[in-house]
Amino acid sequence: MNGQILQVGSLKQQLNFVPLPYRCVSFQPYEGKMDADVITQYLLGREVYRRTDIIILHNSRQQYAVAAVQRRTSETLFSPVDKAEVLALPDDCVFITDPATDPANRSALAQLAVRHRVSSEQTAIVAGTFDHINIIHRPKPLVVRVIEVVPPEPPKLYHLIEQVLSYADLPPILLELETIDLRDLAATVSPEAYLVPCRSGGLTDLSAPVHFLDERPAQRQNWTLLGCERSLQFHRHYYGDEPPRVEMCPRKLYNPDANPAMLKCCLLEYDIEQQENLTVVPWGSDLPMIEKALRQLVENNPYV
Repeated sequence: MNGQILQVGSLKQQLNFVPLPYRCVSFQPYEGKMDADVITQYLLGREVYRRTDIIILHNSRQQYAVAAVQRRTSETLFSPVDKAEVLALPDDCVFITDPATDPANRSALAQLAVRHRVSSEQTAIVAGTFDHINIIHRPKPLVVRVIEVVPPEPPKLYHLIEQVLSYADLPPILLELETIDLRDLAATVSPEAYLVPCRSGGLTDLSAPVHFLDERPAQRQNWTLLGCERSLQFHRHYYGDEPPRVEMCPRKLYNPDANPAMLKCCLLEYDIEQQENLTVVPWGSDLPMIEKALRQLVENNPYV
């Protein structure tokens, strides 16, 4: 909001409303009746600080109400309230204390609200990091499926997305991790030996000897390749043939549904691909690329 005057009147029905920066949220004692008309009259004409847009009223009975206010001006230090809109009364307010939650992070607020079963008709009031307070009104985060192979654990792509959501200015996103366990895939065959893409994957303890494609074993073995199309290309180049193979590419193995999904693919090197509600990033994606992919994903899901 950055000093602009909040236009009230239609915020009550807005999903995922998080006032930012959260210094515009004021937490005030109030012993009046917790009624929308009474609260509106209480706030109209009342002086508020020139950055105040949201007022959380609380009383000695641990009841809460949330209202949005429209100030007359931002030029003076204090300004009277011209309009007020009650967003939530006690029955629809859920107060949560969680020192680990950043009140400036929409996704963190949404994830906390979901954990506490706050519905999309309610308002979560969160006392978070540094005892600072913010709200998420009518939380309904965008659910994003993250499809990733394990080991290693935690999966790299999931970890990168979590990092991006910790700082990026994005709508609320709730991650759902869906793992494809390479050990389970390996157990579907009984070869003399396995060939896996690299040692960093952690696949060293399987039912047969394990060789690592990135080390380019000097001696061709009677192995089964646990790998994707890119690994198969490497094998053709190294040894001039195609071994038996167990597919491990998340792109080939995931099951689409209504929720958007993100996964990584070794066949991509620099570009992001969008196919309906599937976003595919390169295997070696960094944080800026993941942020770009998330923004692209959000643009394709405009309901948030």
